[in-house]
Amino acid sequence: MNFKYLKELKDCHLCPWDCGINRLDGGKGVCRVGMPEVAYTNFTEVLKSYSITLLGCSFFCTYCNAYRISQYPESGWRYRGYVDPPALVEEILHAFKSQYAQDMSVNKLSFTGGEPSIHTPYLEAVVGLLNKEISGLEKQESPPLEKQGISQMESLESPHQLDVGLATNGFITRKTMERLSRISSYFNFEIKAYDTELHQALTGAPSEPVLENAEWLARKHPEKIRVFRTVVIPGLNQEEIHKIARFIQEIDPSIHYRLVGFRPHFMLYYHPAPTRSLMQELVEDCKKLGLKNVDYSGYHPGGSQMTEQMSNNGLKTLYHHLNRAGCYRKPRNCGDCPENHHCPAVILEPWTNLPDD
Repeated sequence: MNFKYLKELKDCHLCPWDCGINRLDGGKGVCRVGMPEVAYTNFTEVLKSYSITLLGCSFFCTYCNAYRISQYPESGWRYRGYVDPPALVEEILHAFKSQYAQDMSVNKLSFTGGEPSIHTPYLEAVVGLLNKEISGLEKQESPPLEKQGISQMESLESPHQLDVGLATNGFITRKTMERLSRISSYFNFEIKAYDTELHQALTGAPSEPVLENAEWLARKHPEKIRVFRTVVIPGLNQEEIHKIARFIQEIDPSIHYRLVGFRPHFMLYYHPAPTRSLMQELVEDCKKLGLKNVDYSGYHPGGSQMTEQMSNNGLKTLYHHLNRAGCYRKPRNCGDCPENHHCPAVILEPWTNLPDD
């Protein structure tokens, strides 16, 4: 197994946690991830893409709907594991040639998770080799995959590049953001909250790096923003929607902003989902603030009712959920938590965290 392209994981500084640990030798940073590992691959009809889902995340989101993937290996589940880039590229090419892909008109590759940015060197290796292979196939002069050295993956200048999408939480260094912008055709960029205190309660991380990267991307590469999105959690972050909308509007009011209805999961397993009327109201509020391209997806059809008390005490409600799950730090900051390598709030199955009577 050739680890040359993963050499920087011996001293990892890909995200603002800046752990500097050796991920290849069993070291654990805040993300607790060593080698890049694949959870699974699948076709995504909405995006017309072949999707690679990667394990691990730099956040500890209280409402994660894929916590078994994002909080791997602490979640205790087992997935596919490490796949060498040449083998993954061969699999991708085979998938694109399948009748199923052709019937679906699949024309993109996408990376999701978890948080794929914590595996940036791996993404660069896969995309670089894939573009070389596609270009070589078109020229009918590409050598076999197994004879292409990992060290030849540096150049990404091929005019035959495949469209590549990336779903991200934006919690990365500027250098990593720039690297990802070079290999990605578009981003699905999620902004969880605007205020740092609430963002920390929701995710365990500060919001400043996320907002800085969102602004950099919007100003430098607006054409690569497929969507900025925020999951709307009634009573917790709905007031943040206006702040995020203003933030986007001041950069470029034409940027696509999507509100996604929260689905009860993980530590918020018993928290109510948003109503259709709330989602529509928030969309109209964003439009009044000047956004020209805003929409929503998902809501609770039953019409859950939120009390005024809950609506006005989002932080209090969040810390209540966190305390019940086993997290007692306030303000929450997973980067300096002594339990971040074995978080009790992560390994707790949500349905055992019963609400108060």
